[in-house]
Amino acid sequence: MNSKKRDFLISISIIFTFSLIIILYLNYFFISLFGLNQENFIYIIMPLVLVGLGIFLSFSMSVLKPLFKSDEKLEQSLKETIHELNIPVSTIKMNTQLLQKTITDEKSIKRLDRIAQASNNLLKLYENMEYNIKKEIDKIDKQEFYLDEIIFKSCDKFDDIKKDTKIVVKIPNILILSDINGFEKTMDNLISNAIKYNIKDNPIVEISYQSPILSIFNTGEQIDTKNLFIVFDKYFQEDSSKDGFGLGLALVKEFCDKNKIAINIDTLEKGNRFNLNLKNIIK
Repeated sequence: MNSKKRDFLISISIIFTFSLIIILYLNYFFISLFGLNQENFIYIIMPLVLVGLGIFLSFSMSVLKPLFKSDEKLEQSLKETIHELNIPVSTIKMNTQLLQKTITDEKSIKRLDRIAQASNNLLKLYENMEYNIKKEIDKIDKQEFYLDEIIFKSCDKFDDIKKDTKIVVKIPNILILSDINGFEKTMDNLISNAIKYNIKDNPIVEISYQSPILSIFNTGEQIDTKNLFIVFDKYFQEDSSKDGFGLGLALVKEFCDKNKIAINIDTLEKGNRFNLNLKNIIK
């Protein structure tokens, strides 16, 4: 337990105990003064409950304010730091693009390509960090985007690693209103898993949409029925020989739950199919 959580729990416990002592004393005073019977019970107890709640809230606000203020300062500091990180990365990327237009030497071009790739990776890390901070403080803005564009964008990311996997996309031009970064990460994780857990001979990934269900199917070994209930748990891996930490599907489930997207798995004769019900985010 970190110090902030410990301080919070200690502060709340002290405030609660202090408020309880005051209420018990007032309760004793009024009972001694007026007695306690069915006629005056509600007139004594209800005001005391309200007074106790008022005392608890009043002391809570004054005592816990410094804790909340420190969180606000930390949040602001992180935002400013991340913003400052974006400036040098964008500068490197812009100057690299300018140099690529003027340099013709093959070795120099390769070096510039590596610099460009590194700057793109840094920019992606920046975007991920910014998104994760916004997600933690629950300030993600929803945006309109087209389902097919996000799917094709995610598929393009795996051109270098899909090898012989055939990816078939049958997605109409559907307008979605949601957290675009979170949705894209969800698609990345599902497509990545579909490629990773595929068969060796003629592997296929099929992405289709039949209103309002988005389905991602891959040929491969069926998910064991007993694992269907835990496949979305953090660190779970049905095949431990595969690369990864077992976090991808946990992140998928977290996003779907937060955005009211029902998700389920069909185990079929030739593979597995993940189904996402998008009815709550279709524009």
